[in-house]
Amino acid sequence: MQYSAARAAIHIASVFAIYLSFAMLAPAAVDLYYGNDDWMVFAFSAFFTGGLALACALATQGRPPPISSRFGFLVVNLLWLTTSAVSAVPLYAAASLDLTLAEAVFEAVSGITATGATVVNGLDGLPPGILLWRSLLQWMGGLGIIALGLFVLPFLNIGGISYFRIESATVTDRPFERLSTYVTSLIGIYSALTLLCAICYAAAGMSGFNALNHALTTISTAGFSTHDASMGVYADNFAILWTGIVFMFIGALPFAVMILVVASGRIEALRDPQIRVFASYVVVFVAAVAINLRLSTGLPFLDALTYSAFNFVSIITTTGFATEDYTLWGPFMVACALVATFLGGCSGSTSGGVKAYRFVIVAKLLANGIKRLIYPNAVVSVRYGDRLVDEAVQHAVVLFISAFVTIWLLLTMLLAATGLDILTALSGALTCLANVGPGIGDLIGPAGNFSAVPDAAKWLLALAMLLGRLEILAVLVIASPAFWRR
Repeated sequence: MQYSAARAAIHIASVFAIYLSFAMLAPAAVDLYYGNDDWMVFAFSAFFTGGLALACALATQGRPPPISSRFGFLVVNLLWLTTSAVSAVPLYAAASLDLTLAEAVFEAVSGITATGATVVNGLDGLPPGILLWRSLLQWMGGLGIIALGLFVLPFLNIGGISYFRIESATVTDRPFERLSTYVTSLIGIYSALTLLCAICYAAAGMSGFNALNHALTTISTAGFSTHDASMGVYADNFAILWTGIVFMFIGALPFAVMILVVASGRIEALRDPQIRVFASYVVVFVAAVAINLRLSTGLPFLDALTYSAFNFVSIITTTGFATEDYTLWGPFMVACALVATFLGGCSGSTSGGVKAYRFVIVAKLLANGIKRLIYPNAVVSVRYGDRLVDEAVQHAVVLFISAFVTIWLLLTMLLAATGLDILTALSGALTCLANVGPGIGDLIGPAGNFSAVPDAAKWLLALAMLLGRLEILAVLVIASPAFWRR
């Protein structure tokens, strides 16, 4: 790795840190308006991190190196590490939170990766600035996640279905001259959906401040709430719950398709196979759990359907909201929740997990493998919709799933070594690696949080969240000694 590339990567990360420091002024203004002394924490954090980032940016400015995949890997990792560290500063400094360094970093990483796992107790009584900062982190993180899935990961050949690939019949036809149109459309769609979600929440009965915060964390499929009980506070308000269901589902759809429809009028993009797969397994899980809940508890079917839809759309889209401790619904629910944690939404969305497009490709690979057993000389191809999937993409999908399972099991063992019971270790590793949020069990389940987890485990879980958000392989690449050789 050349020095100029590292210098340029630091410069880019520093510029983004400056933008993030400006964002701290929003919660500072809110706390100042409500007369809370935490406004000084955010103001100081903004000037401290902004000044330090500006100094780094000025010291590292210069001619950027040629764009390459190696440079891309370095920038992506450094960018997410930097934003996580900067985001943690006001959380660590706030006296109203009294977090350890491990807890502040965990909360910041959970926010910026749109995971939704939290170590904070007493959310209902926290200053509004802290609550807004947590929500803003998830909203900004969600926008960054979409950009990562649309523009960066496909370029690095490790994941994501690029809007270039969706729009074009061949992957070589990439309309870079229209990039500004797509970026503008992305920001416009994301912001408009957030505003619409906030309006719907407010119309359904939320206060304005709560509606704004929950809108920020719903459309980003992130899951931070302003209440310790999460959306359980609104469990009797079906209008709020169905608003959440609709916008969580939308947030897990490919923004690439939304961009194509809005910017290019490409209605046929809605036929993206991953949308059908994603919608199918959402319907199957929601219906199965609703029927089971109706039969086992005697709830009216509409109630059972609403609670099943809200909690399972939340799990599958990796949002992490909950109306109650759904693990008390019985073993079938627990098994379904564990499986659903793997799934995730679509590529190019704010959701985490394995993602629907990978299931499409794996199903094709499995069908082709069986066909070759029957007809050894058959020539078969893998298709995604009406397009061929090249071997590089097939290889990346298999590599990702293999790495996902391997790291999940390794993290489970490491977490168990910190003293966690096996269920907490198993579900904690999975929920953080898949960027879902709540795990399973009394400690980190929907009715608990990660505050009682040892600090050593918090560091491991923060790493898991970053690994999952960067699609694992982007992090493993820079951990390889070969990456740093010239």
